[in-house]
Amino acid sequence: MNVILQGGKNFFKNQSPARLITLGFAFVILAGTILLKLPVSVRDGAGVSWIDALFTSTSAVCVTGLIAIDTAEHFTVFGRTVVAVLIQIGGLGVTSVGVGIILAAGKRIGFKERLLVKEALNVNGFKGMVVLVKYVLIMTLCFETAGTILSYLVFVQKYSPLDALGISMFHSVAAFNNSGFDILGGLKNLIPYQDNVLLNLTTCGLIIFGGLGFLVILDIIRNRCFKKLCLHSKAVIVTSIALIVTGTVLLKCTENITWLGAFFQSVSARTAGFSTYPIGNFTSAGLFILTILMFIGASPGSTGGGIKTSTLFVLLNSVKSTATNQHCTAFRRKIPDKVVFKAFMITFLSLMVVSISTLVMCVLEPEYSFLQLLFECTSAFGTVGLSTGITPDLGTAGKLVIILTMFIGRLGTLTIITMWSFKQPANAVYTEENITIG
Repeated sequence: MNVILQGGKNFFKNQSPARLITLGFAFVILAGTILLKLPVSVRDGAGVSWIDALFTSTSAVCVTGLIAIDTAEHFTVFGRTVVAVLIQIGGLGVTSVGVGIILAAGKRIGFKERLLVKEALNVNGFKGMVVLVKYVLIMTLCFETAGTILSYLVFVQKYSPLDALGISMFHSVAAFNNSGFDILGGLKNLIPYQDNVLLNLTTCGLIIFGGLGFLVILDIIRNRCFKKLCLHSKAVIVTSIALIVTGTVLLKCTENITWLGAFFQSVSARTAGFSTYPIGNFTSAGLFILTILMFIGASPGSTGGGIKTSTLFVLLNSVKSTATNQHCTAFRRKIPDKVVFKAFMITFLSLMVVSISTLVMCVLEPEYSFLQLLFECTSAFGTVGLSTGITPDLGTAGKLVIILTMFIGRLGTLTIITMWSFKQPANAVYTEENITIG
């Protein structure tokens, strides 16, 4: 037995951070699937297949919100609690939760754990890693508590105090972690509350702060002045505001919805997945706008997915610098060439994932239109959760494709690629020769 334990310890010790993070997420998804299949998790008379349990667990851990079955109608209080815990673990990250548990137990955080947190939160250095994890957990608790209180004021008007508290806690966790799950039943999401200003603004506030990234929130708290913020924070804030405003105006122009509804969907489309209007009734233009917002997503080190706002910021500035034959700069700072290269690589790989998954879905689900399947795959990759309503009717193979797309989207294309061991670059290189581009 000791030999097996020592062998397992050595196995994990020799794995790369990217591989350990991937294995961690996979393990949590598997554990969630088993828990959701237990009789105590399933309501009487409601059948939950293994594929639907896997789909729900993956969607929760990947903080997506796409559902194959209605959460409220199929799962008991215990099952819904499992979903909420999976969302919390997925939003904070397996490594952050793991380090938090180690800290709570009074254990020492080693170099391996710090390396995992660095990789998971996309931090540049190792300095202050333990303090950062503490701040992440405290900020999460504060935002979700505030969200629960404000949501309770709305839900208590329709539900009993105990039920309203449970719904409010679940909603707050789902909103801050940018996961579009709801437990209101009937697959209606937040449509019954489309005119409720308090719930709309509370949900949007949780989504926005959850999507900014913990490093940006911490930078704002410490400096409290835009000029003093680091370049990353400035890029994230400016891009986020621009996307919210642009999305709101475009959705209002293309869809017959209120300004509040347009604002809510613009915010939610960037990885949250809540909806106050039936997305299936949107025009092709509206669906395409939402698809673009879903593909861009939230910000690095946040609870959201997508290619990230900072990636878009670097891409746009890179195009501008190329057109003007200047260095790639922003806010009187030069953006490193390796960052520009990384932004283009992430975008290219992300486009490949969405394109391939959409192509496969077109083969597996020919009864749906191309735009519906593109929307579904982009929603899965961006860990958004918005759907035109086709998710529950997908076949087993189609659900597996969406599951894989959600998994890749949550981990990130670079993490998936760097799972494999790469050799150090050789000192000797081939002779350089030019290739004509464009």
